Amino acid sequence: MTKWRWRKELLSERRRVPASVRFAEAISLSTHLTSGRVVRPGQTVCAFVPIASEPGSVQMLDELNDYGARVLLPVVTNQGPLEWGWYAGKDSLVPGPYGLREPNGELLGVSALRIADMVLVPALAVDRNGVRLGRGAGHYDQSLPLASNGTELVAIVRDQEIFEALPSEPHDVRMTAVLTPNRGLLRFV
Repeated sequence: MTKWRWRKELLSERRRVPASVRFAEAISLSTHLTSGRVVRPGQTVCAFVPIASEPGSVQMLDELNDYGARVLLPVVTNQGPLEWGWYAGKDSLVPGPYGLREPNGELLGVSALRIADMVLVPALAVDRNGVRLGRGAGHYDQSLPLASNGTELVAIVRDQEIFEALPSEPHDVRMTAVLTPNRGLLRFV
């Protein structure tokens, strides 16, 4: 199957997930992140504000902040790599392109990704080799190579969105781990 076909089918599946299930999954993801096994207080985590049926929640970002992590969020400014800004609570979010909500504070530039200990990456699916299928705009594929060596790149997906193999291209950046609501953090070898 092509990436386009995968995206179409996965988005269709996600739209059918009841709100109550998405809510329970978001709570589970937050619990995993702040359990002490995934994120530690004092770490800098690049995260994202979920849109539509993406796993996660703004509450998850608040819990990361309350836990003592410093949270950076992406800001889309053009077709290139993402810029980053500090998350300062849900009231600091403003509408951005593609239906995103972004921080309204000072932009730190594309190189802010270098200070991250972990990058939580939105994904439609991931395979057992770390290949991530995103929405296709290419912002993360351009941004992730700017992370420092050793930074954990963690795709966030639903449990059933891990596959044996997905189509990949040379520019696709492989994830080092995946986080799901029920399985928790799974690292790729």
